Amino acid sequence: MSILAQILVFLVTFSIMEFMAWFTHKYVMHGFLWTIHKDHHKKDHDSWFERNDIFFIFYALVSAGCVILWGEYNFVPGLAIGIGIFAYGLAYFLVHDIFIHQRFKIWRNADNRYARGVRRAHKIHHKHLGKTDGECFGMLWVPLKYFK
Repeated sequence: MSILAQILVFLVTFSIMEFMAWFTHKYVMHGFLWTIHKDHHKKDHDSWFERNDIFFIFYALVSAGCVILWGEYNFVPGLAIGIGIFAYGLAYFLVHDIFIHQRFKIWRNADNRYARGVRRAHKIHHKHLGKTDGECFGMLWVPLKYFK
């Protein structure tokens, strides 16, 4: 597989992960696995870790599995797919957990149109503490109405 094809697979994988984040959040986290996700909306513990972090672990295992398939079983696009999933997970962690939720106290003073829009959209999602009625977004795709 050419380097151009590998880059294309990486970019497509990263883009598909935005859809997967939205879909998983709306239909899995706010659906049948709400019991795992709800501590992200209403913290009922003193730990820095949340039960919700299991979703990061799941996608990390999928990413690692793709890389293993590439290395051990010659699944040619496996490396690009695994790195694409990893890169999206890293970007998601940086934007969602660090920038928005401040799990590490950095980027507090970021103040541009994108930063305000992402924070506003996420705040609206989190004002609903229950399983239903909260709008769900991806990390990169946020409706334009939030970018005032």
